[in-house]
Amino acid sequence: MKIPFNRPTRVANEFESMRAAYDSHKIAGDGPCGKEVEKILQQQMQAEKVLLTTSCTHALEIAGILLDLKPGDEVIVPSFTFVTTALAFLMAGAKPVFADIRPDTLNIDEQQLPSIITPRTRAIVVVHYAGVGCEMDAIQSICDRHRLVLIEDNAHGLFGSYRGRPLGSFGSLATQSFHETKNITCGEGGALIINDHAYIERAEIIREKGTDRSRFFRGQVDKYSWIDKGSSYVLSDILAAMLQAQFLVFEEIQSMRRSIWQRYRQQLRDWALQYRIRLPCVPDHCDQAYHMFYLLLPDGRSRDAFISYLEDHAISAVFHYLPLNLSRMGLKLNGDKQPCPVSENVSERLVRLPFYTNMTGEEQARVIQVATGFNPAVHIQAKLFRQE
Repeated sequence: MKIPFNRPTRVANEFESMRAAYDSHKIAGDGPCGKEVEKILQQQMQAEKVLLTTSCTHALEIAGILLDLKPGDEVIVPSFTFVTTALAFLMAGAKPVFADIRPDTLNIDEQQLPSIITPRTRAIVVVHYAGVGCEMDAIQSICDRHRLVLIEDNAHGLFGSYRGRPLGSFGSLATQSFHETKNITCGEGGALIINDHAYIERAEIIREKGTDRSRFFRGQVDKYSWIDKGSSYVLSDILAAMLQAQFLVFEEIQSMRRSIWQRYRQQLRDWALQYRIRLPCVPDHCDQAYHMFYLLLPDGRSRDAFISYLEDHAISAVFHYLPLNLSRMGLKLNGDKQPCPVSENVSERLVRLPFYTNMTGEEQARVIQVATGFNPAVHIQAKLFRQE
């Protein structure tokens, strides 16, 4: 049987939780399950407020609207990230400016930020790649010095920390993802983490179709009306019930993922060293989220040959982001004026191994056994021979 790249996290009491929500007849957003998940997240993130959303993309869109961006404004984002990290702020009216990444953690390179900040820059968005924290002390200092809003796209980083502080608690705003590939999932879904109290009231309005409906349900107004920009960003309580079941056992989920990650590192180390293959870098001051396990092959040819080799053995491994600065839209926005050589190099070499909460020991042992049988020189030639 083929080993997939991902299987969504499953826990024992999910269906009971979802059935209870279904039977309550309160299946729209902001129901009892959603409120409980927001409370759990608020405590976990040490946040002022948490709002569940239909996706991490939508949480980023709310953040973009909250900034009141105008034509000509710029928002700095890493080039090596998912498209919506940039797209949300483009849709809000700003121009994304792409920053390169560090060669070690693959996070945004904080040393490059001062050189790309201009009088038009309004915000810096960081992504904690693979759940390993960016250098937040330096980035926060830069934002403070230039009076910029700091936003964390924390799609990978739930339960990770930087110098003992939760990822997602540094920025004025942060976002979470509960997509099926994430540690905690409801298939689709996300959350907006609000760490600056000044954003709370308007964020609630934007999330509720531009109305003050949330205030109405709290009895603060007699009726609600349309008062701002917004859309329908509220997560159904049935999906929130699935999240609630998983959050109740999140420590068990994280323990399982930690064991899988550590086994990969321990049993792939010697093979990786032999063939100049780099394992993930986790600095001592970061506690990672155990979101993924990736490898950096020596070059693009060996990466492609490795993916094909695993596929031949019924194991699915995948590459990751294509650099946004080289995308069709990125070139349209910035031309070729913003080279990001580390992003471009990493994109050609990176491969993600199968990694999911319910991965069995037998499945992982098979991946390790097959992977350590890969010899770049031999298998590149084998791949070229098949193509001929």
